[in-house]
Amino acid sequence: MALANGKIDLYSGEDGLIVPLMSIGGIGVISVLSNVAPKQTHDICAEYMAGNVEKAKQLQFEALPLVDALFSDVNPIPVKHAMALMGKCSAKMRMPLSPLSAEKEEKLKKAMKDYGIL
Repeated sequence: MALANGKIDLYSGEDGLIVPLMSIGGIGVISVLSNVAPKQTHDICAEYMAGNVEKAKQLQFEALPLVDALFSDVNPIPVKHAMALMGKCSAKMRMPLSPLSAEKEEKLKKAMKDYGIL
């Protein structure tokens, strides 16, 4: 970003690093988290852009356990499973994807419940 002199748009590609990337000039995120928590993901960015860095940081920290669960397996397996738990789609996977393991499913369910989206 220092070399670009403001001439490129930087988006975080990592949901766990939205606020840190915005702090060096990022303008948003290309997000997995936003599939299951669109308002919350929006709010992280909006609070940062409004100058409420501490609030954005708090929202980022609150999302981290869910982000961790959403990346507990190869993308898009956990997010598809999360969407199925929310009743948005079927949990059935097509090759080469495989179902989420029972252990990872429990982690995902807990994170979703703790985050208030399940």
